[in-house]
Amino acid sequence: MPLMPGAEPYHHEGGQVGVLLCHGFTGTPQSMRPWGEHLAAAGLTVSLPRLPGHGTTWQEMNRTRWEDWYAELDLAFGDLRGRCAEVFVMGLSMGGCMALRLAEVYGETVRGVVTVNPSLAIDVPLLRLAPLLKLFVPSVPGVSGDIKKPGVTELAYTRTPVRAAATLPRLWSLVQSELYRITQPVLVYHSPEDHVVKPESVRILRERLTNGNLEIVQLMDSYHVATLDNEADRIFSGSLDFIRTHASVPLQRD
Repeated sequence: MPLMPGAEPYHHEGGQVGVLLCHGFTGTPQSMRPWGEHLAAAGLTVSLPRLPGHGTTWQEMNRTRWEDWYAELDLAFGDLRGRCAEVFVMGLSMGGCMALRLAEVYGETVRGVVTVNPSLAIDVPLLRLAPLLKLFVPSVPGVSGDIKKPGVTELAYTRTPVRAAATLPRLWSLVQSELYRITQPVLVYHSPEDHVVKPESVRILRERLTNGNLEIVQLMDSYHVATLDNEADRIFSGSLDFIRTHASVPLQRD
């Protein structure tokens, strides 16, 4: 299946500190590529995989589910663990949810987590109907491109594959139920003006991560795809500072 130009995965071999970046639902590595390149320039080893069914056609994505997407990240995480002394995981939207799942599963093997507008809850009424809707409608209008910065576009599907979307509630329920397992530092970038993910997800994190490991930074000039928006540089530099604070081995360029 041909890829959309620009949807290719990104990898950079750097030092002993690795970062796994996770893009969002119906999106592609394009939304995370500038972030990955910023971290790579600082000497980090970076892995940004393309999730199955993404970056091709929404019809192909309808043949995949959350377990397929998570399995790809799990494989990439295992590869980084084999090459790096420490690994951080970072993600946008659904990718942020899956980054949190990796932290739940692998414990302190995940050194820290950074998420941007993470998606953890059913806050779109249509998703409640997805398990039934998938029997009648293959796709609905997409949710991509929520960016405030003029002239910037996200490489993502313009249609949301309903059968694939219907698997998301199971992922959210699982991640919510095991948030208590996360003791690593967690940095969340949150856009109050987000037209895709509502504040419920951040509220859940505030309520469940209560051992002092959670930091939330507000992005007042960005929409949902903040990694391509007005405050992208703030995310990039802040995540690098987060790594420098919490890594126990030096970055290659430090």
